[in-house]
Formats: sequence, C-alpha cells, structure tokens
Amino acid sequence: MENTAEDTKGTDVAVKGEAAIKPEFLTTKEKFHEFVDSEWQGSKSEKASQNDTDEEATETCVDEPEAKKLKLDPEEKQKAWKSDNKRLRGQNKSRPHTKPTTYDEKRLCLSVIKDNRQCPFGDKCHFHHDVAEYMASKPSDIGENCYLYDTFGKCAYGLSCRFAKAHTTPDFKTMEKADLVKAFEGRNLVKNNLSKDLQNRLRKRSVAFKKSEEYLKTLSKNRDKKEQQGNGDVCAPAASADQTGEEQHVSTEAETQTSSDKPPPVKTVGPLTDADVIKLRPCEKKQVDFQDKLYLAPLTTCGNLPFRRICKRFGADITCGEMAMCTNLLQGQQSEWALLKRHESEDLFGVQVEGCFPDTMTRCAELINNNADVDFVDINSGCPIDLVYKKGGGCGLMTRTRKFEQIVKGMNYVLDVPLTVKIRTGVQEKCSIAHKLIPEMKNWGVSMITLHGRSREQRYTKLADWDYINTCSKLASPIPLFGNGDILSYEDAMKARETGVSGIMIARGALLKPWIFTEIKESRHWDISSSERLDILKDFTNFGLEHWGSDTRGVEKTRTFMLEWLSFMCRYIPVGLLERVPQKINERPPYYIGRNYLESLMISQNVGDWIRISEMVLGPVPKNFSFLPKHKANAYK
Repeated sequence: MENTAEDTKGTDVAVKGEAAIKPEFLTTKEKFHEFVDSEWQGSKSEKASQNDTDEEATETCVDEPEAKKLKLDPEEKQKAWKSDNKRLRGQNKSRPHTKPTTYDEKRLCLSVIKDNRQCPFGDKCHFHHDVAEYMASKPSDIGENCYLYDTFGKCAYGLSCRFAKAHTTPDFKTMEKADLVKAFEGRNLVKNNLSKDLQNRLRKRSVAFKKSEEYLKTLSKNRDKKEQQGNGDVCAPAASADQTGEEQHVSTEAETQTSSDKPPPVKTVGPLTDADVIKLRPCEKKQVDFQDKLYLAPLTTCGNLPFRRICKRFGADITCGEMAMCTNLLQGQQSEWALLKRHESEDLFGVQVEGCFPDTMTRCAELINNNADVDFVDINSGCPIDLVYKKGGGCGLMTRTRKFEQIVKGMNYVLDVPLTVKIRTGVQEKCSIAHKLIPEMKNWGVSMITLHGRSREQRYTKLADWDYINTCSKLASPIPLFGNGDILSYEDAMKARETGVSGIMIARGALLKPWIFTEIKESRHWDISSSERLDILKDFTNFGLEHWGSDTRGVEKTRTFMLEWLSFMCRYIPVGLLERVPQKINERPPYYIGRNYLESLMISQNVGDWIRISEMVLGPVPKNFSFLPKHKANAYK
C-alpha cells in the first residue's frame, strides 16, 4: 500500500481539473488496480467455490467511464454514414436488457407461499408446487438473519426468501414473532400504492375528472372567443362614422336581452351558502413552509424510496419522488405509480410529473390529488433529455409559455396542495430566459420555484451560475426560490445561502455523499470512514429488501439500484486524503490508494469492483448477471 517516489513521480504536480490529494496517497492506474485485484484475489482463493462467480463478474467489467467524444471532422462524419445513406444511430444499444425473472429457473407458486392455498391455475401453472423439489433447486441463502423477519415479525416471501433459514422449520413451515406482528398490525409504512380497482378503472377510462373537465371547457370557450374576435376583426367592416345613436342603442339592447337569457353561473335553488359562491382560493390551499429547508432533488433511477430513506436519516428536510410521466400514470402503469410511493419517514414529500399538454397534466394532477397522499406536486420543466424535450416537455415547456401557463393554471385549479415548478436557466447556453418566466409564474399561481443554474445545452460541463440564481431569487420574491447546482460541501451551501435563495436543492452531492445534509446542518467536514460507508450500504440493502422483496428478484433489483448509486459514490474523495478541503464537484479524482483496502475498493471506478462491494452485503451474483451503469459522467473533462 505504501508508494515509492517512482510511483508518485509526475503526479505531485496538480493537474488542472483534478482534485488535490496528498502526495503520499497518489499512485498510477496500473498500481491501483494491481493492489485492489491482488487483495481481492487473495481473499477469493480462500473461497474456491466462488471463483466461477468472480470470473463471470470480471468479464462484465468496464475500466473507467469513457472520455467525452470529440466532434468528428467532415471526413470522419462521412465514414459514419452507411452505404444506403442512413446514419448509424442509437445510444448504448449494447446495454443488456436482462429481465429479473431470468435469475430463477423456476419459482415457487404464490399459492404455496400464501399458506398452501389452492392454485387458481391448476395444472396450467408454470411454477413449483412441490416445496421439497423447490428447496432442492433454490439458490443458496445469502445470510443467516432475515431483516424482514427480525423487524416485522414475519417475512411475506416465506420459503422463496433468500434468508429463509432464519424463519423456516425443518418441515418447511414459516415462523412468526407474534409480538412484532401485533405491533405492526394496521400500520401502513408505505403510502400511495396503486389499488387494483383504480388500475382497472384507469385502463377502462372510467375514472371521472370533473374539475379537469370544468377547466378544459373554459380553455375551449376562451379559444372559441378569440377565434370569433379574430374573424370579426378581419371580416367585419369598420363601423362608419355616421352610424346613428339609434342603431347603437338597438345593438346594446339586443346584447342585454341575450345576456339575460343565459342561466346564472350559480344555482340559486334553496339558501345561498358561501360554498356555492366562494371557490377554494390559492391562499386557502394546504400551507407548506419551504423556507430554509434542504431539498433532496428528484433523481431519476437513483432517487428511489430506499435512497430517500437514507437521506432522511442524514437530515434532508424535503424529499420528492422520481419524475413520473403523466400519460403513464393516467394509463395505470404499475411501474410509474411506484415512483409516487411515500415512506412514513418522509414528513414533507412531493411528487414530480412531466407532460406537455394541459389536458393530460390537469387530469394527472386531479388523479394524484384524489388518490395519493402528497404535500406538493412539482412540474418538471427542466428535464434536458431528448426523449422528453423533443415532444415539448421538460425544458421544452420554457419556450412554450402559452401551454406552460395553461398547464400551471389547470393543475392549480384541481389541486388542494401547493404546485411547484423546477426550471433551468434556459435552453441555449448563452440565452437565459428564466428571469423572464419567473415574474409570469408568480401571476400563474406557482407556490415555489426551483432553479437549476445551467441551461439544457450546457448540461454539466460548466459550473452552475449562482449570480444568475441570485438575480432570479429577487425577481421571485415573495415566492420562495430554491437554488440548485454544484453543492458538495457545507461551504458550498453557505455561499449559496448568501445569494438570497429561500432554500437549497441538492442532487449529485447527495449521490456522492448522502451525509452532506448532516455536514450542512452541523457546519463541518465529516471524514467518514470506509466501514461507516459500508454500514450505509447495508442500511440501503435492508431498505431495498423491504421495498423490492427478499426473494431472488428483490435481491437482484436491490443490487442493480445499489450499483447505479455506486457509479456516483465512487467519485467521493475522503476528507483525510485531500490536500485542499473541500472537494469540488467538477474535479476528477486522480488515481490514489485509500487508508485501508475497503476505502481503496470504494474509490475504484471499475464496474467489477462495484460488484464486489455488492457481494459483501448481498452475496454472490448469479451466473448470468451483468451490469452497465446508465449514467456516464460528463461533469468534468
């Protein structure tokens, strides 16, 4: 582990864009991987039975994240075209799409798991009904203790649980702890589950959207009026100067007569109450105090419920579900509704929806309002990905102000909770438009705005513009505006608060180190040990098994999401190794060796090493397991 002068030769000079690490820890790429692999192979040699699994894992390894591709020359561009003049297209097409069900050759039937009930499929059922036969073919258990059994008194996955020995008798009966079962009886830990009844009604399109239809009718009436006015302006001749007062009097009399024929806007049968006249005003909606809060950003893929629970324990004040597509929610897709789930520890929780049309977004808001327990609803008007932007959603809404206005007003009309909006500085890098939109949003009825200090075009290649965020926060007053971008330490947070923002949203900083919320609240740099970080991963594993299941499917789903998180977490540099504190989010870590083997393993950017870490808490990976991270960092060059 000790480095010679030759190892660190040429590395003690600080390279632009690299984090400054103490010279005694610096090394080369070859020396680093040699050290990590030799230690691991040494421990593996003691477990000969797992050698095959290790070989499988190393075959799927990818060294470092690929460098950002440069723009091609015209000649090279020409080569990239096929002979039939169709350009080679596709992103990450080689990414494996392995279904989690393939990890089991044959699973145990649910009727057997649920106290040996009669199987409704009879002889046509494809799953195991013979318990002894299933147990013989089942993958070996991961550990001796089952988290679900120890915490809740029983495990819903029974014999299919990968920790089944902890709660199974020799004659294959599932045990329970009566006192714990009674303690959790009637307690709903996770809210916002999609019921089968609602899913069926959504699929049959039998759900009524009364308030949405009211709002959409007003939109269509306004559109018709504008069309009539437009036609009248073009077609009707201008009133002549010698038009008599008598003609004018006749026309106004006719107008008053037609207006009196219209039914009154309020039904007047019976006593007239306040409820008949006064609608719910924005000031009477549920009040949420956003001031001086730490907001965990809605993070696609990584911002799942187990990860949010980790961040809540470290001091996050506001949490938000991952971005959900409004059309998928309206279709009753189970996978999309899973993004709205809320744990009981999330005391201030919102959901983020994405869409580009007033009708779908308004109906979606009403659906959430009536069937989910949330404290606020957020509109994603900052998503930069092509799939969303090209259809007019995400960042595209910022350039379609008329549609944006209709969406905000429509959602506000049907919601009983505050409506918030997340935006970027703009679409083009050198053309910021957020300062023009914010004053309009105040009139539309937005309760809170979050501004990410980058444009869509910019992505993460440059630092966030906090001076611009400061300007926008003054324009937004008295509506709270949260700033977002490049916060990785409490010092970054202090500088951000000096700009006058109402609060701070943290995204990548929470992925690199979820204890950032504690650092900010306690105003300190936490030199967290590698064993403490492993304990955090163990907690995530337990929360994942509780959320996704403790059977093989649940275990491998938990592993996949942990690996996605580790693709960010490996960029964290321990405080004790830094020559200059704090670490900056846009600085690439050079090759260095940690203070112990586990710390060195956790800083590796090799996929195989992430898989090794997952095996420490979730057991060996299946033979057909492969992983390729979704996110490729372009935050630094």
